[in-house]
Amino acid sequence: MHPSHPPSGRLTALGTQLIEIHHWLREELTRLRASLDSPDGGGAALSRELRAHCVGFCAALDRHHTGEDGGAFQVLADQAPELRPVLAELSADHRIVADLLRRIEALLAEAADGRSVRAELDGLAALLESHFTYEERKLVAALNHLAGDPVELLGVTPPGNGDLLERTETA
Repeated sequence: MHPSHPPSGRLTALGTQLIEIHHWLREELTRLRASLDSPDGGGAALSRELRAHCVGFCAALDRHHTGEDGGAFQVLADQAPELRPVLAELSADHRIVADLLRRIEALLAEAADGRSVRAELDGLAALLESHFTYEERKLVAALNHLAGDPVELLGVTPPGNGDLLERTETA
């Protein structure tokens, strides 16, 4: 954003960025789950490419939540103390998501079949949908009302073209 734009405009842009990143993460999870439904994706063994896609997605999601917990939420708590209970709930969700990601990564390390991985991803998708919707509703409204210098809120920038591995390595 151009420096002459008011801080409130930058904060609104951060809220928009939050929604865009959540949208990208939703799309990637949908794509990953769909690839497990393909004839070669859900069988006895996951392909190397599918495992890499899954690991890349997990890393991107973890980086996003770590960025929120390590920076954005702390700044928001300082600037809008009334958000502290919401931020605490969101951080608790992040810990649950991190546990699910560890389970998924363990399944991948054990060379589990696609059905096992798909079951964990389905649970992750349900949790994330609720989490993202709540976070967007609460934080975007707050960002639209705050003034001041924004911080890097999100931890992951929605990537451009290329496969997920390239995107997560450069994000």
